[in-house]
Amino acid sequence: MFRKYLQIPGFILLIAITGCQHLKKMSWPWPEKSIGGRAFYEKAFPMKWAERDSLALEQVLAGNVPEFLRHFYPVQVSVTDSTTGKTIHALYYVSPDYLSVGNDADWARINITPYAAQQIADSFHCFLPTRKMVDDIYKSATVKLEPVPMYAYRDSTPTMWQHHLIIEGQRKGRKGLIAGIQKDVVLSGKITRDPKPGRVAIYGWHKLNGEPIQPLYTGHIYWWVDYSQGIRLVYRKIKVGNKWMDYTDVMKDPVLQKLLCDEPWCDFTRYPAARP
Repeated sequence: MFRKYLQIPGFILLIAITGCQHLKKMSWPWPEKSIGGRAFYEKAFPMKWAERDSLALEQVLAGNVPEFLRHFYPVQVSVTDSTTGKTIHALYYVSPDYLSVGNDADWARINITPYAAQQIADSFHCFLPTRKMVDDIYKSATVKLEPVPMYAYRDSTPTMWQHHLIIEGQRKGRKGLIAGIQKDVVLSGKITRDPKPGRVAIYGWHKLNGEPIQPLYTGHIYWWVDYSQGIRLVYRKIKVGNKWMDYTDVMKDPVLQKLLCDEPWCDFTRYPAARP
């Protein structure tokens, strides 16, 4: 394996080359003091969603995320321009797992509101995926696990911790881009078109046959967070052909947006970063 650094606007990209695999290391901060995943949950056990959000923001924005989560994986996609017949290839980078706190020896996945997730995404030069991207990430994943639904106390913090432990029992130490373990909080044009304000869009949780348990859904109010809703970060620069573009510019283009979005409306590109 050898490594090289590329300078791209907004970050330093470390490409680690092992065979044909190209990983990108995000230049996120390192915490002066940190707590492990177990300690995070012990502290968060009595908390409701607002307190838990605040604790998660404090830890993640300080850089308290495991080392492995900083190495983003490439996802390749393409679309055919119906006017020219030309195939357009693109590449974007995604976190290998859902948002977590702690270190590589003691870490845990966390569940937060879309508004807290947006603050984190903004701070780390990232965005949240769309429905199409969740499908494409699943196809690219090397570790696919069977979903494990839970039915009691779905929004309680202890249930979130328990679900993390169940996933780790399934994973058995396997490394790489993982999928099928949680639903994704996603960007969707349904958000702004829902008659009820303050919605969160969720989608995914693919079974081993590739079918998602959760269709695209905006029925929950933004503060509803349960054990099954995960946050997958995507680096905001998309490589379209040989050109790096901000994802918002890709989403505005009527042809290029199909690389990232398969909905009738692809104009919802971020959640508010603060609660109403």
